[in-house]
Amino acid sequence: MNINNKPFREWFGYSRRERRSTFILIIILIIIILLHYIIPLEDKELVDFSTLLPSSDDVKDSLVSPTTYMARLYKFDPNSASYDTLTALGLSGKQARTIVSYRKKGGIFRQPSDLKKVYGIDEPTFARLTPYISIEQRNGRSVRTEKGVISDQRRREKIDLNSADSATLVRLPGIGQVLSPRIIKYRKLLGGFISVEQLKEVYGLDEAKYKLIEERVFADTSNLQRIYINGAGFNELSKHPYLNRYDVQSIIKFRVLKGRISDMGELIENKVLSESKAKRISPYIKF
Repeated sequence: MNINNKPFREWFGYSRRERRSTFILIIILIIIILLHYIIPLEDKELVDFSTLLPSSDDVKDSLVSPTTYMARLYKFDPNSASYDTLTALGLSGKQARTIVSYRKKGGIFRQPSDLKKVYGIDEPTFARLTPYISIEQRNGRSVRTEKGVISDQRRREKIDLNSADSATLVRLPGIGQVLSPRIIKYRKLLGGFISVEQLKEVYGLDEAKYKLIEERVFADTSNLQRIYINGAGFNELSKHPYLNRYDVQSIIKFRVLKGRISDMGELIENKVLSESKAKRISPYIKF
């Protein structure tokens, strides 16, 4: 094909002026693109999405109210239970803070009925928690509940899930050489059992086996291994069975944005964790 043909040049060729204009436009476009990558956007700031959500105490209390989720109940001592433990039991943030404040001022719960003296603890709440109140006496020899004093001897008849070794667990009915190491492995992943019912989460331990042993074991929660949420890395958080990869990424991103997480309520308010998941993991977290 002869490109020197005059009609061809008229239709497809550029004049000198047009070539010069096109070249200048290309140079300008290249400069704009380079400026986009070279000049830092110093005025751009991270958006704190927590400011877009409600943050008042009343809203916080309603988010963790026992009527909004099914709390996981387990034995607790109102003289030592932390704020997160109390909210995990289904108390609102306001109720939990009142109990902690009462203790800080020197208040002592000597019997379960003393809990009713706390402002905001109504009869339905007290009735729900009563079977799980376990107040350790100062001599350390007995535990008092509404049903009376349980002696140390009776406690020793049961096996502590958080201290028993494999040889001890094997003695339980239905727990053999396979399930005993699984229980210990799961205990290590959790950081300790807070409730006997968590045995149902052990792979292979069905309802029938659970019924055989539920009255023969208990969970001493005094030495739970808790994760420091403001310092734990991705791998440490990911190992816990109650947190998935997405949960861990959300926690770390929020921690970077916020600087420091002060309590579990912040994670719920900012939708980092769902209410049910936050209550489930709460006993294993420290701030």
